[in-house]
Amino acid sequence: MNIIVLALAGIFCFRLFDLQVTQNSHYVALAQSQQQFEKTQIAHRGEIYVHDSVSDPTAYYPLAFDIKKYSILVVPMQVVDKLNLSKELAPLLGLNQMDIYGKINNNKSYIPPLKTGMTYEEAKVVNDKHFQGLLIVPVYSRFYPESQLASQLLGFVNADGEGNYGIEGKYNDVLKGKDGSITGEKDTYGRIISMLSQRAPENGTSYVLTIDRSVQYFVEKTLAAGIEKYGAKSGSVIVMDVKTGGILAMASNPSFDPNNYSKTATENASLFINPVTSMVYEPGSTMKPLVMAGAIEQGIVTPETKGTFAESVKVGQYTIETAERKAFGEETMTQVLENSDNVAMVWLSEQMGSEMMYKYLDAFGLMEKTGTQLNNEVAGTIPLLKNWRDINRATISFGQGASVTPMQLLTAYSAFANKGVIIEPHIIDKTIYSNGEVKQAVREEGKRAITEETAGKVLRMLQAVTEHGSAMAARVPGFNIGAKSGTAQVPDPKGGYDTKKSIHSLAGVAPTEDPRFVMLVKIDEPTSARFSSSTASPLFGQIASFLLNYYYRLTPIN
Repeated sequence: MNIIVLALAGIFCFRLFDLQVTQNSHYVALAQSQQQFEKTQIAHRGEIYVHDSVSDPTAYYPLAFDIKKYSILVVPMQVVDKLNLSKELAPLLGLNQMDIYGKINNNKSYIPPLKTGMTYEEAKVVNDKHFQGLLIVPVYSRFYPESQLASQLLGFVNADGEGNYGIEGKYNDVLKGKDGSITGEKDTYGRIISMLSQRAPENGTSYVLTIDRSVQYFVEKTLAAGIEKYGAKSGSVIVMDVKTGGILAMASNPSFDPNNYSKTATENASLFINPVTSMVYEPGSTMKPLVMAGAIEQGIVTPETKGTFAESVKVGQYTIETAERKAFGEETMTQVLENSDNVAMVWLSEQMGSEMMYKYLDAFGLMEKTGTQLNNEVAGTIPLLKNWRDINRATISFGQGASVTPMQLLTAYSAFANKGVIIEPHIIDKTIYSNGEVKQAVREEGKRAITEETAGKVLRMLQAVTEHGSAMAARVPGFNIGAKSGTAQVPDPKGGYDTKKSIHSLAGVAPTEDPRFVMLVKIDEPTSARFSSSTASPLFGQIASFLLNYYYRLTPIN
């Protein structure tokens, strides 16, 4: 008997030692977890603004901000009559009674919310019923008041509060801020008795974009009407302010509503991609002024240099023809751009040689990204010089066989508007930090592509294209416009080109005597017209008229 008592005493002592020493830290932590609580304080995501007044640069309009929505939660273990609660809730939440009952018919302490995204008014109706075991939890939800306006530029915020695509994706980490927390003690009855620590939330950074809301709206409306009128698949427009380097408008159609991004994700997720910075195309004849500028810069030709050119030319085993299948005869280099003569451009490329032509394509920034502050930006493809054959040099001279993004081409044309120096585009005008500090963006210039003299000559040549050539529909009464149109064939995935598809575009500067903006209009696969002179050119003219007369309010020269 004594042996049994001693054995039991030994076991008791060992267990006491184990609890007090060996497992002491475990039980201390367990006690603390029962006595302490921690609550998260959600940081507010930063807003995204655009400019909203031509005359007042401090007038902003929010295109993205958080609004308070409400979620309905039920704690099943606290509900006595679950069937009756299901019956009462069903019409208030717009849900099926038995679906609700199936979710709450248990004794769990937590189940996922029965309903999310409810407005204050909707949640108040439920709250006023004072249902036992029901909780109404406020949550923040991203809201885009203008729906599709600038959606591919903005991106969206998903259900987990993470930004995707556009500004929301690029600057997600700083937009969402940092959550705070409160740690305190509670007694055995669960009542709060003291606060141990508190870390305040750090709200997210807000941004003011360079976009002007009125310009963006007009551009999107005009683009949508043009796509419908010309039976096109899609299209894009970019406008850059030459004096600031800021993007005034960046529009693509079709687009999506970021408030309903989940629907787009299911039906056509490719709409999330911004074609302006993330998709490439062969630019066609809008490439010609860049090549011409290099030839003028090197003294190979002047705008007045003349040549006589046939309807077609042989390059190796290939035959290259003019777009209109006719010979233009004797032309000056200015008339080569006016007529958009492919055969003359092949001749010009032969005079330059591959190495020199490649050098100027690089000088105009066609080998690199523009760094336009948006995520997923890509660069086009210019074949490596070592892989060039005569046919590469020939076709690239008129914009086939090489690809660019719309943003790259717009940036290249900025050199004509800026005395030969490329303007680096930017989309962020002001950064507003959570502490109230404001950082203003400044205009930045990139590398020099050509001399000021050459830029002036090419700009006058582009003005001649709108006065006498293929871009006449881009003219605006009372103003001088310089632009070049392009009609490019679309590569066939099986090889060669699809003769039934084309991309129409027009890039230009206005006004030519004192440039204020550079713009690119791109129309994909129109069906109602053969050349961009009948599609992209008139769209350019409509938007340019709005910019010159409304936005800049310039006085016509005649």
